[in-house]
Amino acid sequence: MFINSISHYIPSLRLDNDYFEKLTGHNDEWFMSHTGIKTRSKTNEGEDNHSMGLQAIDNALSTLPYPVEEVDLIIHASYSPLDTVATLAHIVQQKYNIINAKAFYISSACSTFVNAVEIVQTYFLANKATKALIVASEHNSYYNDETCEKSGHLWGDGAAALFISKEKIGKNEPKIIDVFTKGLGHIGKGPEGVYLRPKTEGLVMPYGRDVFQHACGQMIDALSTVLQKNNLSISDLDFIIPHQANMRIISNIANQLKVDHKKMLCNIESIGNTGCASTAIVLSQYWKEFVTNQLIGITVFGGGYSIGSLLIKI
Repeated sequence: MFINSISHYIPSLRLDNDYFEKLTGHNDEWFMSHTGIKTRSKTNEGEDNHSMGLQAIDNALSTLPYPVEEVDLIIHASYSPLDTVATLAHIVQQKYNIINAKAFYISSACSTFVNAVEIVQTYFLANKATKALIVASEHNSYYNDETCEKSGHLWGDGAAALFISKEKIGKNEPKIIDVFTKGLGHIGKGPEGVYLRPKTEGLVMPYGRDVFQHACGQMIDALSTVLQKNNLSISDLDFIIPHQANMRIISNIANQLKVDHKKMLCNIESIGNTGCASTAIVLSQYWKEFVTNQLIGITVFGGGYSIGSLLIKI
């Protein structure tokens, strides 16, 4: 699989730690030491899950080496959708007149983007598609209770769009070497760790400590699994893009792996936890800085629980 084009969209509005100090009583020092988050992205008036995803796609079209109408698989990856019937995948199909595509929505919490890549791989192997579009969009603020002391201060909004083809099409297209995912609903607090119940509690994380403990170990296991499968090791990676859930988790993983923290690419300090879109946004943000033959490892942990990892060779 080859990456034909990638881009992202992040709303311009930011909520800083002073804003949440007024709501929770915690100050900037507390937020930085516990989460590593200084500001969080939030949708402006009139923006939503759909508009962010569409903007990310628009931003990617200028470098797409084929007409967008040739896409034959559209996947909307998100746990915070605007609509679960008229999904963003179908909105995309309508807007860009992609008449020959399969279109659907999937969710597996913060691992959803990686799950979408694995679904694309499966469709390609089954010869049911040749050009795919994954649009990962998270509108956390739509469901978040900002006064929740445990997790209301964590979330950011944003989207990313990734075009993938079965065969190489353009020049110097990075290759997705492999993808791995696994459900972990049977461990720890599982489905109780993080959940989103729109009509009652919204988006909450009642068992943050359990999420932290399992994320630190499971994200390493996910990355190690995909590396070992391809006869590679951590030292072969030029950069690691971990799910942007909490800087303490990211630092813990770097320490366990004994890698330079500079190899861990992050944006959580400025935009918060942008859910399943987080690693795709980071990948897009650093896209022009990568050089040929660099190896990128992505690893994620999702509430529910679930894990996933990707290997990309630039």
